[in-house]
Amino acid sequence: MSDTHDNAAQPAGPARKRGLLILGGVVLLGAAAWGVHHWQVARHFENTDNAYVQANVVQITPQIGGTVLAIQADDTDYVKAGQPLVKLDPADARVALDRAEAQLAQTVREVRTLFSNNAALKAQVALRDADVARARSDLQRAQDDVERRRPLLATGAVGQEEFNHAQSQLAAVKSAVAAAESARVAAAEQLAANVALTDGSAVEDHPNVQRAAAQVREAFLAAQRTELLAPVDGYVARRSVQLGQRVQAGAPLMSVVSLGDTWVDANFKEGQLRKLRIGQPATLEADVYGSKVEYHGTVVGLGAGTGSAFSLLPAQNATGNWIKVVQRVPVRIALDPKEVQAHPLRVGLSMDVTVDVTQQDGKVLADAGKTPTQVQTQVYDAIDARADEEVRRIVASQLGKRLAAAPAVARVASAGAASSAGTAAH
Repeated sequence: MSDTHDNAAQPAGPARKRGLLILGGVVLLGAAAWGVHHWQVARHFENTDNAYVQANVVQITPQIGGTVLAIQADDTDYVKAGQPLVKLDPADARVALDRAEAQLAQTVREVRTLFSNNAALKAQVALRDADVARARSDLQRAQDDVERRRPLLATGAVGQEEFNHAQSQLAAVKSAVAAAESARVAAAEQLAANVALTDGSAVEDHPNVQRAAAQVREAFLAAQRTELLAPVDGYVARRSVQLGQRVQAGAPLMSVVSLGDTWVDANFKEGQLRKLRIGQPATLEADVYGSKVEYHGTVVGLGAGTGSAFSLLPAQNATGNWIKVVQRVPVRIALDPKEVQAHPLRVGLSMDVTVDVTQQDGKVLADAGKTPTQVQTQVYDAIDARADEEVRRIVASQLGKRLAAAPAVARVASAGAASSAGTAAH
């Protein structure tokens, strides 16, 4: 019985060794294959799944307080730049605008009076000059009368009473000359004071007119700001404003998300940053579409600090119980707009990012002063232009002029109606 058992166990030794050799060979081949793959391919790529889609989220806040009369866009709506979103009660702003316009008109008329007074005061000075000349002529005649009577007084040809009368008349004429000269000085000073108020400027450029015009611009802008416009194209999100709500300046009412200009913030570990450079190509996959859709992007910037450094409550590492945690730095990756348009993304979606780090000639940080403005709006430029046009219209009407340029600016109500009609037509 024992001989049979020993004979069966003998072939198991070589078979086991052969199996271990085969297994070891497979492991060595696998390790060699992985080493070759890492050397040839893997070491040229850095990847992370800690990446999320970002976009410009524009917060809509009123610049003045007021009561909400209309809400013209809701969550998920697509709006164009310049489209009305929220309308506030314009009654107070319209009253302030009327008051400022009336003050500007009154100021223009007062300044016109100042300029008109220059001619009247010049004529007054000329009149006082004539009075002085006439008084001096009378003085000369009175002096001649006294000088002619003086030698005749000794001979008795002229009586003492007549001579005294001539002297009294000379004294009166001297007083008249002094009064005329004083009146002439007063008129000249009044002219100089009025010229000082008007010299070097026209009616339109006068400081009083400019101050009143600034008040009109301020009131006009406040009246126009009762209608909140979309600064950019995008989708409405996080609407919190309600009809009839009394809102204050700066209170968030809703947001407009510009999904046409999205990017990805990929949070790489600090050990992966040594090979990352600006300009390196990247491939991305979104969880919402899966591996069927592949995006292509470019590294455009590396963060100036880790995420924890800019968090609301930064970590305090100067403590006794300290555990090292691998930090991550956000890396911005620009996407191909055509691919984003074909497969739209949403803010906050997860992405898998793989960056080709073969090229090492790029820079780690962007150059200062070479980044152009990425986002801007011209929606509010038209409001400033209309405010200036309103000021010119009022000044011209008070000067008796007629504007040959564009027609006068419509009032707030008509402007709002035209804007709403334009939006509905669009």
